[in-house]
Formats: sequence, C-alpha cells, structure tokens
Amino acid sequence: MAGLSKAGLPRAILFDMDDTLIRAYAQPEEAWTRLLHVFSAHLDAHDEAAIARVRTAVMEEARAFWNDRAEAAKWRLDIPGARRLSVRRGLARLGRPDDALADRIADSFTELRRQEYRLYPDAHATVDALRDAGVRLALVTNGASETQRAKIERFELAHRFHHIQIEGEFGQGKPELGVYRHALERLGVGPEDAWMVGDNYEWEVVAPQMLGMCGIWYDPFKAGVPANATAQPTRIITRLAELVE
Repeated sequence: MAGLSKAGLPRAILFDMDDTLIRAYAQPEEAWTRLLHVFSAHLDAHDEAAIARVRTAVMEEARAFWNDRAEAAKWRLDIPGARRLSVRRGLARLGRPDDALADRIADSFTELRRQEYRLYPDAHATVDALRDAGVRLALVTNGASETQRAKIERFELAHRFHHIQIEGEFGQGKPELGVYRHALERLGVGPEDAWMVGDNYEWEVVAPQMLGMCGIWYDPFKAGVPANATAQPTRIITRLAELVE
C-alpha cells in the first residue's frame, strides 16, 4: 500500500468500528451454539435439536428487541443488560423462566464475545494508507463510552483517526443524521466529499446517502444486499484493503 495515490479517494472517510475494523458481533448463531453447550445440563438441552431450540428462542427475542428503534437507542449503551433481557425472555418463551440462569448465560456470552474480539487483518494497514494519502478520517461508533474506548485502546486505533465519535459521549448514535453531520463538520468536509464505510446497511448505507455521502457497505461474509433494502450501496467491499487497491 506504499505510495498510495489520492486518485479516486474522497477528502474524508468515516469508519464504523464493530464488525468493520474489529470483528465483534458477527455470526452470532455459531457463538450462541458454542456457549449454550456449556449450559446444556442446566437447560436440559442434551442434543443439538434442544440446543437449537434455545438458541432460536434467545436470538428471536433479541432480534425483536433490537428492531424497536427507541429501545435499541437506549440499550446500545448497556449491551450486557440488553442481552440479559433477551435471554430471560427467550427462556420464558420456552416455558422455563429462570432469571438467575438467564443472567449467567447472558454474562457468559458477553465475556465470550469480549475475549474473541479480533482486529480484521487488513484494518491497520488500510487506515494507515488512507491517512498517509491525506484522507481525513473519523471513527464513528455506537455504544457506551467505556466499552468502546476499551476497544479503541486494545486495538491501537486512537492515533489513526483525526476524530473519534462515540454514541455514549456524543449523545446520539447512528442512524441519526446529526451523527454524520457532526463528524463531517469536525473533519472540515461536506457530505459530497466523504464516504461512510461499515457493515450495518441502515447505518452505513441508507442514512449517509440521505445526506449525499457515498455509502460503502462492508460485506465480509458475502451475505449480499438485504432483500428489503431501500437503497443500493455506492460500493460493496468484502475486504477493507479494497479501499486502497
């Protein structure tokens, strides 16, 4: 990536963090399956079908929970607490309410995910090449300040960005349009001169495009554009390095 030309690059790029620069919450089915095996005796789930029933109940409750935009905006600042509620509701749905067990399962899943955070292998090199090429960079992430700052420190991201904006510190999160406007203002560019890069279709494609930004969708698992998509991404990448190749 040495000697990267600015040809074709914007004046500024806003990056999402979770599951864009850091693999954090991707492929939850696999993670839940592994975790629930640890609790199989407590759940009387002694075969794969029983594990799958618990996983499905928990994940469907979580999906319904996060699809409520108002609730999601509140609970993004307390992901462990939100996870406890989802597991409690999932077990209750299966006819075996047990808040204490639900909380143990939820907290174990939170710790499992934390331990397994991984920087995508091309993240540092891509961001560094863009900065060296003169592109203004912002890290724009939802979530609580303490949680997100810990990731930023753990994965040595702070010095790589001209501006870091965290929902819990700024007071608003994506997809609120004020989030993008503020980051652009801090970088000193207009929306027509900026890209948003990330894995969440609404947050990194739909909302930024409403402001006139380019929405670059990061699709590392090649899931394809969602069937209900209301906008087409400006570009789809499956590796971060594609931004500088």
